[in-house]
Amino acid sequence: MLSSKGYKVKLRGVRCINITGDYIKLDALLKYSSIASTGGEAKALIHEGCVFVNGELCFQRGKKIKHGAKVRCGKDVLLVLGKKT
Repeated sequence: MLSSKGYKVKLRGVRCINITGDYIKLDALLKYSSIASTGGEAKALIHEGCVFVNGELCFQRGKKIKHGAKVRCGKDVLLVLGKKT
């Protein structure tokens, strides 16, 4: 797997994150999953191009992440589970 800068990154196991609503915003997901400890840290990770949503680089911190989405930040991979829309 390649990072946004072209370096190989060894990924950790996929963590499943359960949500109760229809979606969770990307910055909130990073905080909820403990990838970021604060909203400012989540914003910085997104702004620096460290976050991929379904394999695509994402710079939208308010992006709605829905059931079935896969989010990667560095070595962390999250699979969002919950309500189907």
